[in-house]
Amino acid sequence: MRGKRLHLKEKFVPLSHAPGHAQVDFGQTHGVIGGVERKIHFFCMSLPYSDDSFVMGFPAETTEAFCAGHNAACDHFGGVPQSILYDNTSIAVVKVYRDGRRDLTEEMIRLQSHYLFDSRFGRPARGNDKGKVEGLVGYARRNFMVPAPRFESFDALNAHLRQKCLERRQQTLRGCQRSIGERFSTDQAAFLPLPPIPYDACEKVSAKVTSQALVRYRTNDYSVPVRYGFHDVQVRGYIHEVVIACGAEVIARHPRSYAREDAIYDPLHYLALLEEKPRALDQAAPLQGWELPDEFATLRRLMESRLGKKGKREYIQVLRLLETFSFEQVHFAVQQALKLGAIGFEAVKHLLIRHIEQRPLRLDLSRYPFLPEVHVARTSARDYAALTSGEQP
Repeated sequence: MRGKRLHLKEKFVPLSHAPGHAQVDFGQTHGVIGGVERKIHFFCMSLPYSDDSFVMGFPAETTEAFCAGHNAACDHFGGVPQSILYDNTSIAVVKVYRDGRRDLTEEMIRLQSHYLFDSRFGRPARGNDKGKVEGLVGYARRNFMVPAPRFESFDALNAHLRQKCLERRQQTLRGCQRSIGERFSTDQAAFLPLPPIPYDACEKVSAKVTSQALVRYRTNDYSVPVRYGFHDVQVRGYIHEVVIACGAEVIARHPRSYAREDAIYDPLHYLALLEEKPRALDQAAPLQGWELPDEFATLRRLMESRLGKKGKREYIQVLRLLETFSFEQVHFAVQQALKLGAIGFEAVKHLLIRHIEQRPLRLDLSRYPFLPEVHVARTSARDYAALTSGEQP
């Protein structure tokens, strides 16, 4: 009976590998990034001939991580493998037919067309078809990420992983006469040249802006300027950034969120609408948590005290200066306005432009009827002559 069981166990043929080819897979581990304990997905590319390796961590195993991993790996190796062997991940494969043919995803086709490598795929559920990279996944987890990695950012983690890959080139593996680094030079000589620019590693999806100026991407909502409400847009999801475009114009950029059902706002996107609806200022969700220096709150209090309801709208107009000018410039103008007691939008704008252009500007006092009027009489030449002669006018 035992002999029968042994007979049924699968046997394997030792393989040799030509230089210039690669295998790719993802692995998982846990660590702390930016003080938050989380799952880390790491991209692995192995060169079977030399056993050289590349490992890179990501927040999730996504299309954009898959593409960014290829960019970074090709940059690390200084060339493009002639062919890359994959499993049948849904990132790359839409459908596998019984005869072995595969329909590839559009992103996989674009990536392959950019780098010009041949794609090969293992049999479904047969990890041994790409045993080299499977081994690298385990090796990297045990040797590069034990104890559990703790880094301030994924960039810091990936700098650590890249250094570990470089250090590994000094090793000479069992049964080999040359080190990994020495054999890698043979791999590198067989690579295809790098393209002039890396691949645009992002996921591209179409979406529609809601009435609240939000665009949904992977369960999360990202804001755009309110004037684009109800427009069709394209979302490009990068590893750490979400870019939203309407036609050829980029209308919003946000840090990427990997939470679920999150809302990511840019307060500036809503100021134009708040100028029309100033009563919503205090309850506007996009402005919650927007930390501004104390001078802004002081300016608002004085504006509303002196101008009443109009003061709130003028305060929003001051905030809208941030749509055009830098935060430092607007903050300086607000400080100067408070120092001079010039409380109003036109005053802040005047001081801001004067600071930028380094020249005096005329303030339109007709917009401030509450200011006391000063009448200066015209001086006659006779009065001036009397002053210079010492006579009484």
